[in-house]
Amino acid sequence: MNELEQQFLHQLESKLWNAADKLRATLDAAQYKHAVLGLIFVKYVSDAFSMRQDEIKAELADPEHEYYLDPDGLSADELAAEIAAELEQRDYYTEQNVFWLPPESRWSFLQNNAPLAIGSVELTIAGKPKKITSVGHLIDTALEGIERDNPKLKGVLNKTYSALRIDQAKLVELINLIATIPFNHKTLNSKDILGHVYEYFLGQFALSEGKKGGQFYTPASIVTLIVEMIEPFEGRVYDPAMGSGGFFVQSEKFIERHAGQHAVDPLTQKQKISIYGQEYNHTTWQLAAMNMAIRGLDYDFGKEPASTYTHDQHPDLRADFIMANPPFNMREWNVGVDENDPRWKYGTPPAGNANFAWLQHMLSHLAPNGSQALLLANGSMSSTTNNEGEIRKNLVTNDLVECMVALPGQLFTNTQIPACIWFLTNNKGARTDKANRKLRDRKGEVLFIDARNLGYMKDRVLRDFTTEDIAKVADVFHAWKTGEAVNGVSYEDQAGFCKSATLEEITKHDFVLTPGRYVGAADEADDGMPFAEKMASLTDKLSEQFAESAKLEAEIKKNLAGLGYGI
Repeated sequence: MNELEQQFLHQLESKLWNAADKLRATLDAAQYKHAVLGLIFVKYVSDAFSMRQDEIKAELADPEHEYYLDPDGLSADELAAEIAAELEQRDYYTEQNVFWLPPESRWSFLQNNAPLAIGSVELTIAGKPKKITSVGHLIDTALEGIERDNPKLKGVLNKTYSALRIDQAKLVELINLIATIPFNHKTLNSKDILGHVYEYFLGQFALSEGKKGGQFYTPASIVTLIVEMIEPFEGRVYDPAMGSGGFFVQSEKFIERHAGQHAVDPLTQKQKISIYGQEYNHTTWQLAAMNMAIRGLDYDFGKEPASTYTHDQHPDLRADFIMANPPFNMREWNVGVDENDPRWKYGTPPAGNANFAWLQHMLSHLAPNGSQALLLANGSMSSTTNNEGEIRKNLVTNDLVECMVALPGQLFTNTQIPACIWFLTNNKGARTDKANRKLRDRKGEVLFIDARNLGYMKDRVLRDFTTEDIAKVADVFHAWKTGEAVNGVSYEDQAGFCKSATLEEITKHDFVLTPGRYVGAADEADDGMPFAEKMASLTDKLSEQFAESAKLEAEIKKNLAGLGYGI
C-alpha cells in the first residue's frame, strides 16, 4: 500500500471515528458497534449495486457488447423505460457476485426517507404501502429486504434498530455520516476500503468496550503473524472461537500476497480455502458472517451460534489449519460437558481454566497433516496445578508441540495478561506441505522463539508489531522447518531469541515450555575491558554512589533538625 492510499485510509478512519464518537452517548459501545457496522454493510452493498448499475448502463449503450440495447424504433421515453427495466434484472448483478437489492434496501431510499421517518410515514415497500414508524423501523425494513432477496444472508443481519433506545434524529445523523464513506478510489478497491473500515472500527470498539469487547477482537498484527507462520494456502480452515472472523480474512489476504492472485482458483473458480467457524455470541456470529459476505467468501459457521464445548457445530470436521484466540483463562467452561469427553485425550482440563480444553478441542478436529495455532495466557506454558502440567507433559511426549512463541506485553486492547502462541501439528515428519515447502524431519524437536523484545509502542498503552518483526519470526520458523534459507534467513540458534530444543532438554525442564528457559540471554557486546579491570571500575563507582548517598542522608537530617524534628 503506497503513502497516498495510507493517507486516504487514515483520514477516513479519523473522520469517521471522531464523528461517530459524538453520536454514541446514548448507547453503550456493544450496541453502537452493531448499529454502526450494520449500516456500513448496507452502504457498501448499496454502493456495489450502484457501481454495477453504472456498468450495465455502459454495456447497454455499447454496440460491441452482448447486452447492447438497440435504440432504433424507440422514442426517448421508451428507451428510458427499457433501460430502467433492464437495470432491474437480478441476473446482471448476481453473475458478478453483487448482492441484488430491492428498492427499499438501497442507500438513496434509506437516506432520502430517514428524515421523514422520525415521526411516521407511509412508504411503498415491495410494491405495497407500508407504515414506517421510526428511522430504526426504516433500517430494519431495508435489512429485511436484503435478507429476503439474498438467501445466503438469511439470519445474518442484525435487524434490531427499531429496539435501539436512541434519539431518532441522531440515527439520521449516523446515516448521513456513513453516507460520506467513499467506497470508490483510484487504486484501492471497495472491498479493501470496507475491510479497513471494519477492522478499524472493531479495534476502536474493543478499546471502548474493554475486556468484554476485546475478547472478540484479536489485533491485526498478531493475526497476521499467526497466518504468516501457519501458511493456509489452501484447504480447510477452522476457528472454534472465531469472533468477527479475523483469521479467515487474513487467510484470504495471505493467499493474495503470496500466490499473486485472488483466493479463488482461476481454473475451477472455487475458493482455495474452505472456511469453518463457530461463535457463541449471536451478534458477533452475525458480524463474522457479514465480514465473509462482503468479501465474497463462502463459509460454514454452523446452523446457529452455540457453545463450542457443548454444541460442536462441526463434529466431523478434520481441518488442515486451525487458528484461534479463545478467551484467556475461562472459568466454569465445563457446565454440561462430560468429564470423559473423547476430546480430552491428553488429560481432563480443570474446571477453573479452559486453556487446555480449547487446545484439545482443536486437536480433535485436526487433520493427520494439519497444523494449529492458538493464543493462550503465559500460564499455560508452566502451570502444574489441576492436571495442567500432566496435560502439557502428554502433549510434549506425544511430539505434538512444534513451536512456542512468547509475545511482548501490551499487545491487546482488553487485557494486560502476558500471552504466547502455541503451534502444534500431527506430523513432524519429512513431507511437502500445502505451501509446497519441503519440510525436514523435525521429530523430537521443538522450536522456542522469544519475541518479547520485538514491536514498538504505537501509543501510550498499546504495542504493535512492524512488518519486519512479523517477517523475522515467520522466516526463522520456516527456515527451521525446512532446513533451508527462507528470504535469505538460515536457521541457527540465537541467544535471547530462538532455540531448537530436544524432547530430552524439555524433559529436564519438567515440561515447562516458556521460551526464556531455552533461548537464554542475548550476548552482550564485548567492550574489550579485561574482567578484573571492569570489576575494579564497577567497585569504585559503587563506592562513590554509597558516599553520595551518605552525604545526602546527612543533609536531610540537618534540614529536618532545623525544622525541629530530631532523627
